[in-house]
Amino acid sequence: MKTYVYCLVTHIAGILLLTAGGIISYQHHLMFCTAAAALLIAGLSFSLYRIQMRQTEIMRRIVECMKRGDLTLTARSPFSDRVMQDLATDMSAVLSDLRHKLLDEEVKLQYYESLLDKVDTAVIVMDRQGHAEWMNKAARQFTGESNQLPEEILTALREGRQVARLVCGQTTFDLAPTATLIHLQRRERWIVSLKNIRSALEHTEMEAWQKLIRVLTHEIMNSITPIISLAETLSERSKDNAGDERMQAHVQQGLQVIHRRSKGLLEFVENYRKLTRIAPPVKTAFFIRQFFADLQRLYADASFHFILPDEQLTLYADRPQLEQVFINLLKNAKEACSGTEHPRIETTVSASRDTLTFTVTDNGEGMLPEVTERIFVPFFTTKPNGSGIGLNLCKQIISLHGGQIAVQSEPGKGSRFILTLPKQNEN
Repeated sequence: MKTYVYCLVTHIAGILLLTAGGIISYQHHLMFCTAAAALLIAGLSFSLYRIQMRQTEIMRRIVECMKRGDLTLTARSPFSDRVMQDLATDMSAVLSDLRHKLLDEEVKLQYYESLLDKVDTAVIVMDRQGHAEWMNKAARQFTGESNQLPEEILTALREGRQVARLVCGQTTFDLAPTATLIHLQRRERWIVSLKNIRSALEHTEMEAWQKLIRVLTHEIMNSITPIISLAETLSERSKDNAGDERMQAHVQQGLQVIHRRSKGLLEFVENYRKLTRIAPPVKTAFFIRQFFADLQRLYADASFHFILPDEQLTLYADRPQLEQVFINLLKNAKEACSGTEHPRIETTVSASRDTLTFTVTDNGEGMLPEVTERIFVPFFTTKPNGSGIGLNLCKQIISLHGGQIAVQSEPGKGSRFILTLPKQNEN
C-alpha cells in the first residue's frame, strides 16, 4: 500500500514536469505533445483530487455516524503512512471512548429511572407552565394520559400550601407537594415531588378522635354514674319513709347534689362547644411592644418579665385572640410556680425573615414526659378544678393564624411554651 506522502509528491512532481514539458512543446509548435501534456496534467489533477476525497470521505462517514449516534465505526486509513495510521487509530479510540461513555450514561439513566419507578413518591420534571417532561410510575396515577399537571397541584405549589387535595375518578388523594428549581442547559425546570399522605392523615385523625372520645366518655361517666346511684338511693328511701321529715331533708340534699353534678356536666358540654366554634381570626397590624405593655398591666406581679428586642416589631394577627392565648399561658405559668420560692415567668420575642417566635418560660414544677405529650388534648388536665380546654384553645387559635405551638418541660426545672407566627397576612 502506497503512502499518502508518496502519492502526493509523485502527483505534484508529475504535474510540474508535464506543465514544463507542455510549455516547451508549445514554444516549439509541437501541438500534439502540448495536448498530450495537458491531458496528462488533467488526469494527474483528477487523481490528486480523488486522493483528497478519499481522506475527506472517511471524515464525512465518521461525522455522519456521530450524528446518528452510531459509534461502532472503526476508522481505517487508505494509506500506509505512520502519521495517517496513527490518526486513524486515535479517531477509532475516540469513537470507542464516546461509545462507552454514552453506554455508561444510558445504563445510569435506566438505573435511576427504574429506581424512581419503584418509590411510592411521585416525581415530576416540569417547566414553568406545568408541562411534564418526565415523570415516574407513581406520578402517572395523578396525571393519567396527560403530560400536564392538574390545576389543583399547580395552585397548591403557587400558594405554598402544604397539602393539595386531588380527586381522580372515585379516588381522593391528599398530597404533600414540594418543588425544587434547577437549571438545565440555560432552561429553568422544576422537580416536583408528590407524597400521598391521606393514609397518614386518616390514621392521625382516627387517633385524635379516639383520644377525644376516651376523654369525653370518661368525663361523662364520672358525672352520670354518681347521679344514677344517688337517684336510685333517694328513690328507695323515699318509698320506705314517705312521711319522714328527716328523709325529706335527705332527699332535698340529694337533689341539690344531682343539680350540681348536672350543672357541671352542662358546663363540660358547653366547654366542648367552645372548642368547636372558634371564630376565624380578624387580622390587623399592631406593635409587639404595645402588646407586651398591655399584658404587663394585666400581670403587674414582680415575677412576670417581658423582654423585647431593640427593633420595633409588628405582627399581623387577631389581637384579642392572641391576648387570650397569652393570658392562658401566663395564668398556667403562675400556677406552675405556686410552690417555687423565687418564681420567674419570662416572655420574649425574636424575629426572623418571615416569622416571629414567642417564648413563655417559667421556673415552676415542670411536667412529666407523658403529660407533655397530652397537654394539648381536649379536656386533659392535671389541675383538680381545670377544664382541660385552655391549651387546646390556644393551639387552635395559633393554627388558625398559620403558626405552631410547642412545649418543652422537665420536672423540677420549669416549662417553656414556644409560639411561631408568620409576620404578615397569608393570602
